[in-house]
Amino acid sequence: MITMDLIAGLNTAQQTAVTAKPGPILVLAGPGSGKTRVLTHRIAYLIQDLRIRPWNILAVTFTNKAAREMRQRIENILDGQPRGLTMGTFHSICARILRRESQHLTYYDKDFVIFDSADQLQVVKQALKDLNLDDKKFPPYKMLNGISNAKNELITPEIYAATNYISEVTRRVYTQYQALLQANNAMDFDDLLMNTVLLFQEHADILLQYQERYEHILVDEFQDTNTTQYTLLRQLAGVHHNIFAVGDSDQSIYKWRGADFRNIQRFREQYPDAEQILLEQNYRSTQIILDAAKAVIKRNPQRVHKELFTLRQGGSLITVREAYNEREEAQFVMDSIENLILEGYSGGDMAVMYRTNAQSRVLEEAFLRVGLPYRVVGATEFYKRREVKDTIAYLRLIHNPADAVSLGRILNVPTRGIGAKSRQALQAWAAYNNLQPAEALIRLATDADAQHPFKNRALKALSTFGSMLNAWIVLRDQVPVAELLDVVLEQTHFRMHLDDGTEEGEERWGNVMEFRNVAAEGADMNLGEFLEQVALVSETDNLDEAPNATTLLTLHAAKGLEFPIVFLTGLEDGLLPHSRSLDEAEELAEERRLFYVGITRAKDRVYISHAFRRTFYGDSAVSVPSRFLGDIPEALTDGDSSAVKREKSKKRVSSWQTDTTWSKPQSSTRWSADGGSGRFQSPSQRPRPRHLEPDPFAQGTAETKRGPQYRAGMRVNHGRFGDGVVIESKMTGDDEEVTVAFADVGLKRLSASFAKLDIIQ
Repeated sequence: MITMDLIAGLNTAQQTAVTAKPGPILVLAGPGSGKTRVLTHRIAYLIQDLRIRPWNILAVTFTNKAAREMRQRIENILDGQPRGLTMGTFHSICARILRRESQHLTYYDKDFVIFDSADQLQVVKQALKDLNLDDKKFPPYKMLNGISNAKNELITPEIYAATNYISEVTRRVYTQYQALLQANNAMDFDDLLMNTVLLFQEHADILLQYQERYEHILVDEFQDTNTTQYTLLRQLAGVHHNIFAVGDSDQSIYKWRGADFRNIQRFREQYPDAEQILLEQNYRSTQIILDAAKAVIKRNPQRVHKELFTLRQGGSLITVREAYNEREEAQFVMDSIENLILEGYSGGDMAVMYRTNAQSRVLEEAFLRVGLPYRVVGATEFYKRREVKDTIAYLRLIHNPADAVSLGRILNVPTRGIGAKSRQALQAWAAYNNLQPAEALIRLATDADAQHPFKNRALKALSTFGSMLNAWIVLRDQVPVAELLDVVLEQTHFRMHLDDGTEEGEERWGNVMEFRNVAAEGADMNLGEFLEQVALVSETDNLDEAPNATTLLTLHAAKGLEFPIVFLTGLEDGLLPHSRSLDEAEELAEERRLFYVGITRAKDRVYISHAFRRTFYGDSAVSVPSRFLGDIPEALTDGDSSAVKREKSKKRVSSWQTDTTWSKPQSSTRWSADGGSGRFQSPSQRPRPRHLEPDPFAQGTAETKRGPQYRAGMRVNHGRFGDGVVIESKMTGDDEEVTVAFADVGLKRLSASFAKLDIIQ
């Protein structure tokens, strides 16, 4: 008997998902289709109607914010807290398992610390130094990216296969990187996942305990799982096979960090009897917004089509604007925001999105110029500010004295007379005694008979700090984290170090006090639990709640958010889609998904803008409107949609455009639009080009206005870009602006006086 209150208000597809019989279930949820509601009601249904104990349910999310929201909703539905329910992010759940099973870990104990991205970069730099490798030739961030990709694919240093010189270097750095992490009793975020999978692979009895405990597994944002996460879910579901996966391959935008939307297809293959349910009713956007989004995403291959619909029929048309440059584009955004505020919207109802962080600078300047409040998601986040990271480093060192990275960060912060030579001597003495540097400090302070090389000033500075550290370690289990922090800040004179009487100094100290407030709020947690919570905080979990501030953020950061008004800026080839994606169909498909995600964040209106010229790295160049603009039906757009019209003109020459990218020539041929047929011709078959030269017998003076020399459909050759077809040509002042579709490089907008285009006859 289904509790009617549990399904009241759910649409038919949602009810089907919530009350589906146990087993493998795949819910493909379109944007704004109420997937969080389905997940929470499913959990409530399992507990209330199927009498599954909360202890036997595991719910996995991708952000702490989502986990908190789901838990709160479940408590409201069940009118109380479901005791024993395991809910959280992949990383937090894995960290909990690893601490609980730490006695089975070879290189770690239960007090391991979690290194963030800045810490990881420091470890990579140390690994490069240890291996005597040049960090300019082998950039640390690239090495770290290679290591992370390996861990996402469940590849350990021992099985890392080197196929060329770069991958061989990556393998060596990976090996040394892991050794340094283990020496520090530290894991990075990827380790939390990989080590849990490895633990289960190596200890079948432990895996069986968790398989028997978690009879039902529910996972959100399934399309964003990587190989390691997918393997973990398969492991845990190995006995009961009750896995409830909710996702949407059309919203998979994190390939760059290991996510693989093909896991949805793998799920179907490995669970052939899985029930598949489509959630197509949207509760967020207008039908016009949904129709535009569907038109964009339908061109991607390897997807399950969802006919998104809403009861919010009609709505405002999509506004498309072309600005002269990025400053005029920013002004268009400002003018639109001011008009919307006059209509009754608040600044907080709006979001301005862009493909790359660098695009935010001009927008921020525009907000400052007109005095409108804004907030930037992905700027220097609170937990990444230097003074906050220094404070956290103290607590991490107290929690785990083996953490040499944290010690290195604060050994002389505030300044206490421990210079580079003393630091090197400490490291050497620690290594000689088979100790970590912090452990050596404590021995120096507590063992009067210790044989050491330090004298006078260096000895006093090191032993004084060692004494304080030892006292803090004794204190850590006796007082709450906030009180321990108070002692550390007082004994190190940290305020004096930060607050120099300036406004900036006062702000730095204020940040430390705000962190102290965070510690006070976690009064029921021990130091290890508190540090784990801090380490696992994500960017969007801590969005400023200022009601009137417009949000500026990248499209990647926009996932999971929604706003009444959305501005999508920089819709140009090279930006969106990004230049790195233009040669790979799969990369281009992800860029299209990114645009789709951006459109579907909007409830009421979407504004799309692009610039005729844009400045990058100090150079201003003519831009080409994004090829994605042509996917939006003209009937759905409003106003200056010249870019959309140009895109539609390009699509009519469909014989030289594939579904996802401009056609590329074979190695022995060059592309030619022979009469629009799109046939390929070899260089020997290609007609000789004719360069347009001024007619010396032409009538008139220099002031005589001349017409375009190129016309649509004309085949031309450029010395650098190769052969192409003219899409459009128009006079701009005394010059001619020519838009050409090149076989090798796609669309280019060129100045005829500089481009020296040759006509192919």
